[in-house]
Amino acid sequence: QVQLVESGGGLVQAGGSLSLSCAASQRAFRVYGMGWFRQAPAEEREFVAAISPSGTSTFYGDSVEGRFTISRDKNTVYLQVNNLKVEDTAVYYCAADFRRLGVAASEYQYWGQGTQVTASS
Repeated sequence: QVQLVESGGGLVQAGGSLSLSCAASQRAFRVYGMGWFRQAPAEEREFVAAISPSGTSTFYGDSVEGRFTISRDKNTVYLQVNNLKVEDTAVYYCAADFRRLGVAASEYQYWGQGTQVTASS
C-alpha cells in the first residue's frame, strides 16, 4: 500500500507559478512511476505529467508541455507549474503506477487526495 499526500496548491494570478509536492509513504517508492493528473468541475480527469521509476523519462500532456516540469527525489515527486493559465484551474492529484510510466488514469493503482490550484484572471 502506498499513501500519497499532495501539498502546495493555492490561488495565484494568471502568469504566476506554483510548486506542488507529493510525498509517498513507502520506502520502495523508487519502483513506482509517478503521475500528476487534474480534474476541473464537471470535467474528466486529465493527464498532466508522468515520470518513470528511475526518473530518467518524463511525459507531458499537450496543454502543459513547456510550462510544467515533473521531477522526483527520494520519496517525493514534484510538479513545477509556471505561466499558469485560468484553464489550469483544477484539483491536482498525484498517483503511483507500479514499475511503469503511464498516461491513463486507469493504469495507476494509488492516488492522493488532491490539492486545489486556482489561477485568477
